[in-house]
Amino acid sequence: MRLDRVVNAYPKQAVLVVGDLMVDRFIWGSVARLSPEAPVPVVEVNREEDRPGGAGNVIFNLTSLGAKVFASGIVGMDAVGEKLVRDFEYQGVNVEGILLDPSRPTSLKTRVLSTHQHIVRFDKESKAPVSTDFARRLLEVLGPVLGQVTAVILSDYGKGLIAPPLIAWVTQQARKRNIPVFVDPKPENFRHYRRVTCVTPNITEAFLGMGQLPRTDNESVEAVGRKILKTLGLRELIITRGSLGMTVFTANTANGKTVRLQHIPTRAREVFDVTGAGDTVIAVYALSICAGASPIEAAQIANLAAGIVVGKPGTATVTRLEIQEALKAA
Repeated sequence: MRLDRVVNAYPKQAVLVVGDLMVDRFIWGSVARLSPEAPVPVVEVNREEDRPGGAGNVIFNLTSLGAKVFASGIVGMDAVGEKLVRDFEYQGVNVEGILLDPSRPTSLKTRVLSTHQHIVRFDKESKAPVSTDFARRLLEVLGPVLGQVTAVILSDYGKGLIAPPLIAWVTQQARKRNIPVFVDPKPENFRHYRRVTCVTPNITEAFLGMGQLPRTDNESVEAVGRKILKTLGLRELIITRGSLGMTVFTANTANGKTVRLQHIPTRAREVFDVTGAGDTVIAVYALSICAGASPIEAAQIANLAAGIVVGKPGTATVTRLEIQEALKAA
C-alpha cells in the first residue's frame, strides 16, 4: 500500500523546527462546591502534567513518528525551560539551536480542567520581539543545521521569535539547498511567508491573513485559498477547518493561475481535545511530502493523524502505528 510505505519512510527524514517553544501545563481535578469567597468553582487537584506546546508539540509529534529532529528557539532561564530542554534531549532531539534568554520567561500556558471541561486558562509569557543579538545568534546556529535536514518547519505562535527577517533568511537559505519549508502561520506575519513550500493556517488565520472576516462556506474558502496561493507564490496550501476537515490547494504554476483543490472531511470519531491538532497536521504533512507523497496524499494522512490526536486529552501526539492502523480502517 503506497501510503503505508510513505509512513514507513518517516524515520529517514530529518527536520529542523524553528518556532515559539512553550509548555502546556494541565491541572486535572474535580469540582464539588463553589468557593465561599466568590461565585467560582473550587477545583480539588488530583493530577498535574507538563507537555511541550507550540513548536515543542510539533517537535514531539515528529519524534513520535520516528524522524530526526533539530530544535531551534528561545526559552527562559527558568525551571520550566530547563525541563523542556531536558525532555527534548530525552527524546533524542538536537537542542543546540535552543538559546536561553534571561530577559524573558519560558512561555507557559496552564489549563485547569474538571471532568474534561476547561475551567480556566492562564498564560505566563512574553510576546516582545526577540532582541537583535539573539536573532543574530540564532541565524549563526541555523546555518550549519540546514545542511543536515530534509525539511524546515516554521512554527509561528506570535511570541516574538518568527519575525520577517528570520522568515526571509530561512526561506532564502532553504531554497538554495532545495529544502522545502512548511509554515504554521500567524496572521500578523502572513504576507511575509512568500515562496515557502506550504502554509497550513486554520480557517480564521487564513481569512485574517488576507485582511478578511472569516467565513466557513466552501465558496469563500476556495476564493481566499486561491488568493493566498497567488499572493504568496505558494506551491501548496492547507486550510484546516475544524469539524469540516481541511481544504487542500496545489498550484501547478508559480503564480498560482492553475489551481487544484480538494475538500477532505474530518476523520475524527470523537473530539476530546483540539489542543495542538494543527501541530500534528504540519508535522505529518511535512514528513509525508519528504517521504514522496503527493500534496493530496500527504493531506489525507495528516487529516487521519489529526483525527487521532483530537480524540486524546490535552496536547497529544500520534505514532506511525496509529496512522497505519487508521489507514487500514479507512
